[in-house]
Amino acid sequence: MAKKSSTARKTMIVTFKKKDKRAKSDDKQSILQNAIGEELNFVTADSVSTQARPVASGQDMMKVGYDVNRYEAPILIANLTDAEVEKLKKDKDIARVEEDGEMFALDGPDALAQSIPPGVSQIKAPDAWPSSMGEGIKVFICDTGIDSDHPDLVKNLRTGKSFVPTESTTEDFNGHGTHCAGTVAAVDNNIGVVGVAPYAYLYPVKVLSSTGSGSWSYLIAGLDWIMSKKGARVASMSLGGGGAPQALADMCEAAYDDGVLLVAAAGNSGNGVQPLFPARYPHVMAVSAIDFNDQLASFSNTGSEIELAAPGVSIRSTTRGGGYGNLSGTSMACPHVSGAAALTWGSHRSVNNKQVRWLLNTFADKIGDQDPNKFGNGRVDCNTSAFWIGTPQEHTL
Repeated sequence: MAKKSSTARKTMIVTFKKKDKRAKSDDKQSILQNAIGEELNFVTADSVSTQARPVASGQDMMKVGYDVNRYEAPILIANLTDAEVEKLKKDKDIARVEEDGEMFALDGPDALAQSIPPGVSQIKAPDAWPSSMGEGIKVFICDTGIDSDHPDLVKNLRTGKSFVPTESTTEDFNGHGTHCAGTVAAVDNNIGVVGVAPYAYLYPVKVLSSTGSGSWSYLIAGLDWIMSKKGARVASMSLGGGGAPQALADMCEAAYDDGVLLVAAAGNSGNGVQPLFPARYPHVMAVSAIDFNDQLASFSNTGSEIELAAPGVSIRSTTRGGGYGNLSGTSMACPHVSGAAALTWGSHRSVNNKQVRWLLNTFADKIGDQDPNKFGNGRVDCNTSAFWIGTPQEHTL
């Protein structure tokens, strides 16, 4: 068996101590580069190119890293050798050095006059529309991109960004992101389908490639970019995986504290299997999948982290190339809750993400055997959440 080269590089996520807790006054990049004796080029959320390459043509991609320049989550992502990793682990100003890993789109098996999809009706979105249609609420679809020409999405589509190094465009080459986007905010335009919050703004944040997979570092960078935006923000994450780095938990906590409502699919491994990351984190709303009879979908993960349930079986929505089709999975349940969050936020515009979370949890409909490990607080209810009058409390962890 060939011996593994000590000079081979792999993507590592380096979390530093907060700046006022470091022994040295140097910035993150200087500390890393001094430790490894290597000149690296770091990009940020704002400097990631929207052109055909993530950095200027001709640069060595193995020497390009990503800088999360935030006090709450001081992170550098870089391609490092084993020897460099060992040096960094000995630096007292570095909290953790973790290897990057993979996450995946969480769709399951399955696939014109305008119609309201059954799932949208099941969570009572049409009943809430007289109060709110989510106008102007920003929903960031962290996924494979969005079909930029789809007639049911283009009106609500805003400029996003790709964090997949080989696919800098946010165009969807897989279809998963386009399907999720339609459930959130397909336009009310007399064709195709209509989404839960048909006036919400859709921002494609590409963190999964055309194969439906991506690295945790892509999601960390995507959340960093979302945090740079202002106003009411929902991050819809129909993705997940196991063995996520602690840096991702830090980033989710930082984004949540910054005002982003985080919603994620629980996973499709079946009843009795704990939700995947990032849904497992306390700062993220974990969503299980139910069918149109309010029964738990056979594929849906369960556990104490489940917060809400939503339709996820044979969900009709937008597809690549301007079409429509059905998909199943907790990936399809997640955008129902993200859309519900946009509707609720749209009718309570002075509240924060923690108050929206409280509203969604407080006014969910009890279903089935009311087992919280299956359904959390119940099936999300747009109508009651949107029409409730008063000052919402803040969700507490």
